[in-house]
Amino acid sequence: MIFEIIGMIIIAYLLGSIPTGLWIGKYIYHKDIRKLGSGNIGTTNTFRTLGFKAGVVVLVIDVLKGTLAASQPYFLGISGTVNPLLIGLFASLGHTVSIFDNFHGGKAVATSAGILLAYNPLLFVVACLIFIFALCLTSMVSAASMVGISAIFIIALFIHAWILAIVAGILTGVVFYRHRSNIHRILSGKESMVSFGLGYYLREKKQNK
Repeated sequence: MIFEIIGMIIIAYLLGSIPTGLWIGKYIYHKDIRKLGSGNIGTTNTFRTLGFKAGVVVLVIDVLKGTLAASQPYFLGISGTVNPLLIGLFASLGHTVSIFDNFHGGKAVATSAGILLAYNPLLFVVACLIFIFALCLTSMVSAASMVGISAIFIIALFIHAWILAIVAGILTGVVFYRHRSNIHRILSGKESMVSFGLGYYLREKKQNK
């Protein structure tokens, strides 16, 4: 059992480490997204710098990285012994500290969502709906991401799902830490916005006065 657990952890980390945005930008678009936009290799910066199609591909793959990593105990028939969340956690670690990107990486939002998809699809849908609502309200992907992961942590506490609460709590801390520059820009009113939603409307209205 110990060797199976170690193997799953290694596979989860390597899956999470795949720098999807970086590789798609480099090998398909011949651009290094680390030098474009925010410099992040995740979904949001991919949408911003490489376009919609590339952004969707990166989003799907980054979610699947977490899903596949967390599904390993199910594949091996040991999910009753080894909690998929604990294995999936290493995929998020790989995404933020990638061995393929000099131990740099993304902000772990999409990959963390993928872990939740494998563990509890209903909660994944809930998280997506909360994210969409927060995005429409704030017009900021960063804010919506932090709200979404925080909501899952709170829900886990409320329903007494302690393993989920622990993992979601760790990931909430990681996501907030990785978004620290975004938090600074949000507080100073300089955070980038998508071109829809209440936040965007209010900013445009203020600027047009």
